Amino acid sequence: MIDHALSYLIHVLAEFFILLLLTRFYLQAGRISFKHPLGQFVLATTNWAVLPLRKVLPAVRRYDTASIVLAWLVALLMHTLLMVIAPWPPVLSSAVSIAALMAVALLELAKMSLYLLFAATVIQALMSWMSPYNPLMPIMQGLTGPFLRPLHRIIPTIGGVDISPLILVLVIQLLLNVVVADLEPTILQYVRIVA
Repeated sequence: MIDHALSYLIHVLAEFFILLLLTRFYLQAGRISFKHPLGQFVLATTNWAVLPLRKVLPAVRRYDTASIVLAWLVALLMHTLLMVIAPWPPVLSSAVSIAALMAVALLELAKMSLYLLFAATVIQALMSWMSPYNPLMPIMQGLTGPFLRPLHRIIPTIGGVDISPLILVLVIQLLLNVVVADLEPTILQYVRIVA
């Protein structure tokens, strides 16, 4: 019972911090202003970890290397801790198990990025109907734009309604529920079975 509560707590806190770091990375990559309260919140909650690391890992062009590397390190630490407190004994000493943990941490970043894109797409779609001039709208458009623009070229509006956000949400759900859901346990088995 305590192990279950501890693993839940580790999972929730680590994924929340990973989401904040990924949001910071994507906002900077998309050159989206941090002046909105959401941007200020992201900076305030991640500066303590990102700024010291940035001295070692400077940004590459507009890409905040420190944020993405730190997100990966947090994902790696999260999966390592979850393995250590799991009821089955993991094998963390082999090169294959370490590579598997590194790969599953990378998959975690992809998963959290998809969740972030899903949330931004849904929020943008709802705000476009209810509050199109909301100050949060430019942030959502900046996050979803690179994915929705190609869909706009392919999918015409139907009766004046843009269904491209719906298509994007369906694609994200497909990736999360089929690709990621199958890959994660497949990769993690190498941590458990390799001696």
